[in-house]
Amino acid sequence: MNLTGGIVLYAVLWFLVLFVLLPIGQQSQADVGEVTPGTPAGAPHEPKLKKKAIMATIIAGALWGIIAYIILGGVITRADVEGWFSRGRGGTGG
Repeated sequence: MNLTGGIVLYAVLWFLVLFVLLPIGQQSQADVGEVTPGTPAGAPHEPKLKKKAIMATIIAGALWGIIAYIILGGVITRADVEGWFSRGRGGTGG
């Protein structure tokens, strides 16, 4: 994994974790009973985006570290992955 691959992996993980965290603990304006005029009743009351962004940063960093160790440490190699997908293709025995 090179520098660009590491950055892309972290960015993908960060957004994935953020989108998983967004609905957790969410209350709509209708649930709270305070609908702001001009917004839909299902809009979030207090989205707590700063807290969720910080949590996404921490969790994505931990996941990135684990995945980077697996890739850079040679725990799973590209040849291993190719072998998983080529076993069922026209070979003999199995």
